[in-house]
Amino acid sequence: MTEPMKLDKDLRSIQEVRDLVGKAREAQRALAAMSQADLDRITAAISQAGAQHARRLAQLAVEETGYGKAEDKEIKNRFAALTLYDAIKEEKTHGILAQDKEKRTIDIGVSVGVVAGLVPSTNPTSTVIYKAMICMKAGNPIIFSPHPSAIQCIGETVKVVSEAARQAGAPEGAIACIATPTLEATSALMKHDHTRLILATGGAAMVKAAYSSGTPAIGVGAGNGPAYIHHTANVAQAVKRILDSKTFDNGTICASEQSIVTTRAMEGAVSEELRRQGAYLLSDEEHKKLSKFILRPNGTMNPAIVGKSVETVAKLAGLDKVPSTARVLVARETGVGPGYPYSSEKLGLILAYYVEQDEEAVLRRCVEILEWEGAGHTFSIHAEDEAVVKRFAQAVPASRVLVNTPSALGGIGATTCLFPALTLGCGAVGGSSSSNNIGPLDLINIKRVAWGVKELEELRGGAAAAPWQSAGSPAVDDALLRELVDQIVRRLT
Repeated sequence: MTEPMKLDKDLRSIQEVRDLVGKAREAQRALAAMSQADLDRITAAISQAGAQHARRLAQLAVEETGYGKAEDKEIKNRFAALTLYDAIKEEKTHGILAQDKEKRTIDIGVSVGVVAGLVPSTNPTSTVIYKAMICMKAGNPIIFSPHPSAIQCIGETVKVVSEAARQAGAPEGAIACIATPTLEATSALMKHDHTRLILATGGAAMVKAAYSSGTPAIGVGAGNGPAYIHHTANVAQAVKRILDSKTFDNGTICASEQSIVTTRAMEGAVSEELRRQGAYLLSDEEHKKLSKFILRPNGTMNPAIVGKSVETVAKLAGLDKVPSTARVLVARETGVGPGYPYSSEKLGLILAYYVEQDEEAVLRRCVEILEWEGAGHTFSIHAEDEAVVKRFAQAVPASRVLVNTPSALGGIGATTCLFPALTLGCGAVGGSSSSNNIGPLDLINIKRVAWGVKELEELRGGAAAAPWQSAGSPAVDDALLRELVDQIVRRLT
């Protein structure tokens, strides 16, 4: 008797993707037939479910990944569920969006189709809530590809939001998740003929793969934002905001500050305030020890520092003088690029600290940092001088310039009036297709209906043909017509 053929994990995962895409296509047809009110009802249900399970899902994420803090992940879950919902609940995404009676045009919103949603391990549950909501609002089914180290909490979150969506009228297969995540499965999902768009949030390699897949993609590059403390800033408030931001969820938000930059004249005040508020400034010896621990041999971020406490990082790096009260490790840095690991993105409680001669040197350094890593993402400035804010905003290669606010929370729209989002486009300079905080309107196509308002004769400089004129009748020149009318009037008078 012949034993049944067994498929290995990779083949099983690829077949799973094919099955999920098939169901998602069926769901797409059902979603396309729905009204805006139907989509709004489904979105509202996801919002309610996400908020209801925010704490439990946050705890699951920390337990599984070891990244961040449960209380902060709960805030992110609620942000995705509630703050985002408030921003999108009145948006029109489906059917007639706008009509211009004067210009005789109509804009019609059309869903793009099946979306592939890549989910990182740093923000696993909040990303699922966020992407599910914007996709359902736009009428798109979504298939999640979870990071392998966060598969349980991602799977549970998908279960929560998909069940809420189903009970609100969403078709089967509208929200799904790969149960056996492999690189092959993710690649198959991104390259599938019926996948219409990729929402890529994750490591640089995965985002690059998304853009190389041949499928349209919206991705976010590395965040490596510098924070400039200007001499007009309230230094105590600036440092507070930076530390609040960096310590939120142990620095796992890509918009969080990665370096502080100031002038030599401000060094004393900034350094004193950093120490006063619990930052630990590394000695030269400690600087060298930790520098060897930040990056892996291949130049990528060491996952051992990601989302971990100061105590854990210090212990792993052999720093035995760091007090238990330290909130952030701060390292003086003098260069950018290879050989300067503090100049790269550090999704943990580590900050680089640059002291430059003057404002011009600060600007050059901030541009250099962003161009090395983080182009198009986020830059923050603490200043009361609006002219300097505008000058830096125009000069730095960043899609978000945040003023006097914690960067991690300001970038996602929690402490600013930016659109609330957990996928932050980096624009062309950052290799991204969009510079927006991504929302439902980024996930639809707009079909435009336009009535004719001119005839060919007008384009050629003549008068439009009268309705009674035959196709071969010559057009009447406006000047000649006016002259004939004047002659008739003169004869009549």
